Amino acid sequence: MSEEPRKGLFRRKPKDPNKKPGRLAQMKQVYELSAKHNKATPWLLAAAVLGCTILGLLAGLLFGGAVFTTILGFMVGLLLGMFMLGRFAETAAFAQMDGQPGAFGAVLNTARRGYLMDDQPIAVDPKSRDLVFRSTGRSGVVLLSEGPKGRSAKLLAKEKKRHERILPNVPVHTFQGGKEDGQLTMKQVVPSVQKLPRKLNKAEVLAVRNRLAALGTQSTRPPIPKGIDPNKARPNHKAMRGR
Repeated sequence: MSEEPRKGLFRRKPKDPNKKPGRLAQMKQVYELSAKHNKATPWLLAAAVLGCTILGLLAGLLFGGAVFTTILGFMVGLLLGMFMLGRFAETAAFAQMDGQPGAFGAVLNTARRGYLMDDQPIAVDPKSRDLVFRSTGRSGVVLLSEGPKGRSAKLLAKEKKRHERILPNVPVHTFQGGKEDGQLTMKQVVPSVQKLPRKLNKAEVLAVRNRLAALGTQSTRPPIPKGIDPNKARPNHKAMRGR
């Protein structure tokens, strides 16, 4: 009596749609995004790797150890290429997000070094759709508005006053995001936040976060656009724990 062959014994498991892409897949996505926005990306990356390799070879021919210096130059070229690719992808992502509601919030969400941002805007003008985003870190509370300078300034000032009333001893920093004079561009948001002086320790930051959770937000917010960070960066919880 023959047994029926087992079907699907070596069948591949279906892919999990919620599974994050691996490192190589992420790098491929970053490269494709950069190359789509800047056609010179592959040539610039190749020039960085090849240039550093040639410099390493020349240094070895002059001072000895050509094999070692050539390999070293190649590795330095790879690191330089990775750095350049990240910059290219950041520029491409900003250009892709420009003009979308919540774009500045997505940029603020990439600020690391101990900053944690709320997933949604904390305030929105129902008529103009101007937004205010919030991030909390060692410098205190950071509020960033999105919208025309004169109009969003009122909403930003209102939120600052509200936060200072709830957190009287915590610094509240305000910035305006946009293209007008006195506003921060997308590229200026993260450097400006990271330059703020540190005033709180980790325990105080946690207490501020808990207090802000009780503060609450207003009605339904438009979602923050996804994909602003080429490396899929999210709030760095390890940094908050000092790791």
